[in-house]
Formats: sequence, structure tokens, C-alpha cells
Amino acid sequence: MRSLTPILGRALALVALAVMASSTAAYAQYETYMELLREDVKTEKVAIITEAMQFTDDQSSVFWPIYREYDLELSKLIDQRIALIKDFAASYTTMTDDKANELAGRSFKIRENRVKLLKKYYGKVEKQLGAAMAVRWAQTERVINTLIDLQVQSQLPLMPKGGSGKN
Repeated sequence: MRSLTPILGRALALVALAVMASSTAAYAQYETYMELLREDVKTEKVAIITEAMQFTDDQSSVFWPIYREYDLELSKLIDQRIALIKDFAASYTTMTDDKANELAGRSFKIRENRVKLLKKYYGKVEKQLGAAMAVRWAQTERVINTLIDLQVQSQLPLMPKGGSGKN
């Protein structure tokens, strides 16, 4: 199976740019570069999924329109996650308990919505291509996303220790 190293490197670059963009005047330049990196990640994901799924031509013609819908919805969640990372970076040195709770709530909601999205599109793929192909795709998608999550999380600092415990 195709190596995930390139996709992980690009994911790490997205995180670094998100953090830098939260504290830089050259925000527009970073936004443009982030979008280019996101497109690279998407291209790598498509290549990995193509290799893992081993579609027939008929299966491919059914799957990819469904996947494009999924990816469009996933992009919105990725936007929310990048905004969350930027907010975390911007608030890091002045973190209060209230802000930490807000960030945690947003993080949980994004994760919950990602699971709901995968489940929704699993149903669509299953209906068109059967359960085995839907599971194969969901497994591949989860592996890719889990590895990206691990890479992203490993680059973020831990939440700073609070002061009094309440803010």
C-alpha cells in the first residue's frame, strides 16, 4: 500500500501554518499556502483510497461522486478544526478555564461531527456498492484520518496549566 509519509508531512505543515497564521501579519499569504497544502493532502488521500479500494470501472464511477460530496462536507469540519487550532494558539499565553472549556467543547463537537459524517457516507457507499466495499472505504478513511490526527496532535503543545482553577 502507498506510504502515508507524504500526507502526514503535509498535514504537519498545515498545523504549523495554522499556528503561525494566528500570530502573523502575513495572514493572507499563509491562507493561500494552507489551501495549496490542503489540496496536496486531498490528492494524496485520493491516491491512497484508489490503491486500497481496487475499484472496477463501474465501482469507481459510482464511488467518486459520493466521495466528492463527503470530502466537501469534511472540508468544512477541517476548516473548523484549523480555526480551533488558531484560536488555541492565539489564546495559549492567556488561557482561562472558560476559554479552555470552550475550546474543549468545540473540539468534542468537531470529532462527533466527523464520526457522524463518516457514518452518513458509509451508508451511501454501502447502498451503492455493498457493505464490504463500504467497510473497506471507512477503514481506509479512518486510518488516514487517525494518522493525520496523531501527527497534528503531536505537534500541538499541551494545554497550559491553569492558575486558580476557575476563570
